[in-house]
Amino acid sequence: ILNYDIMARFRRRTCIILLLFILFICSIMMALKTLRPDRAGFGDPFGLGLLPELQQRTVLLDSKQNSLNRVQGDTVTRVSNLHSVAVNTMKASLSPVKKLEEELSSPNYNFHIFYYTWYGNPQFDGKYIHWNHPLLPHWDPKIANNYPKGRHNPPEDIGANFYPELGSYSSKDPTVIEAHMKQMRSASTGVIVLSWYPPGMADENGEPTDDLVPVILDYAHKYNLKVTFHIEPYKDRDDRSMYHNVKYIIDKYGGHPAFYRHKTSTGRFLPMFYVYDSYVTIPEIWSNLLTVSGSQSIRNTPYDALFIALLVEERHKHDIHRSGFDGMYTYFATNGFSYGSSHHNWASLKAFCDSNNLMFIPSVGPGYMDTSIRPWNNHNTRNRVNGKYYETAFSAALLVRPEIISITSFNEWHEGTQIEKAVPKRTGQVVYLDYKPHKPNVYLELTQKWSEKYRKEQEQWLM
Repeated sequence: ILNYDIMARFRRRTCIILLLFILFICSIMMALKTLRPDRAGFGDPFGLGLLPELQQRTVLLDSKQNSLNRVQGDTVTRVSNLHSVAVNTMKASLSPVKKLEEELSSPNYNFHIFYYTWYGNPQFDGKYIHWNHPLLPHWDPKIANNYPKGRHNPPEDIGANFYPELGSYSSKDPTVIEAHMKQMRSASTGVIVLSWYPPGMADENGEPTDDLVPVILDYAHKYNLKVTFHIEPYKDRDDRSMYHNVKYIIDKYGGHPAFYRHKTSTGRFLPMFYVYDSYVTIPEIWSNLLTVSGSQSIRNTPYDALFIALLVEERHKHDIHRSGFDGMYTYFATNGFSYGSSHHNWASLKAFCDSNNLMFIPSVGPGYMDTSIRPWNNHNTRNRVNGKYYETAFSAALLVRPEIISITSFNEWHEGTQIEKAVPKRTGQVVYLDYKPHKPNVYLELTQKWSEKYRKEQEQWLM
């Protein structure tokens, strides 16, 4: 009887312990499930000095202008040869296109993804471009003195906190372009928002890339993707130069089947242009171009289009409306970076746009980390939380029922916003971040998941 009583107490104690253990595991799982960033929960908001208008605007713009007109003498010839190689490569691979269509997710033309073609390496460009990005000094000399200076030294040491599966690639490499198109298509995105400078111009660390546009268009068409243009800030960008830029783009590329045109509520199919740092130019200049009565008006001409301005501060929404823009986007992948990129402000921005016949295009991103080029900016990192941050951004975007969602970015490696495949890498004293415990394509899969979710929810919105 005593033994039986002891055994009964032991069984009861075991059951209680087991029950408590199960409850403990469930609590942990629920905590992980509800873990998500709220506003700027993963770090302080960005220093406003990162924005040209708000800190050293003139200095930042002048520094960009120093190398805008640098052109390698043989750039045109080299890219022309690459175009020929790309065309020949595509002709040889046209037969599997039908098979690709069956294997890949259908493109969602309401998912727009920012894409950069400014990378170069010795094999295709004669030198490294952008992978050897300099370490940018803080604008306060006292702070700047506490951080390293110099440049990165590819291929082992690159200007990024993550390392691409394709290595320190060239944006001109046809195999790289094709791999990118396949990845973007597998993510069920539909429109590539191509970073663009006028011919002969580039950012301060790059080389001109306009001659690469035909190759991008050809490969995009192969994967049934469309291409629109993200017009970057350049020297003397104003109403007149923008008119000529838009005319140039539409005349040269508008006839390509991959050139994106958006169907408006009135049934017109118009090109679309995202305009980065649009707020640097005053509304009076923009209105010359974007309003019917403007002195440089592009409205009701063969070059009319949808122009989407970057919104940073809340007051910019009024400037955007007064300027004659057709909509606004938020670009930054950092919840809490600015008024526009803060998820909790999207509902009021969407309401403002709805009441003023404007498009609201929120920008979602997987995270942010730029300490490889801004070593003093580590407190502004937005942790990816194994994909939770990205999904939280998508969830916030869907709540406001936008006509278009933009994704920052496919391959802006310097700022760690990329969804392109990344791999673990350790070299010397550098240990790169990666997507573990997930596979290199996890952010492509998450994008595809939310693309399908968006499609299903959009059907409900339209009912």
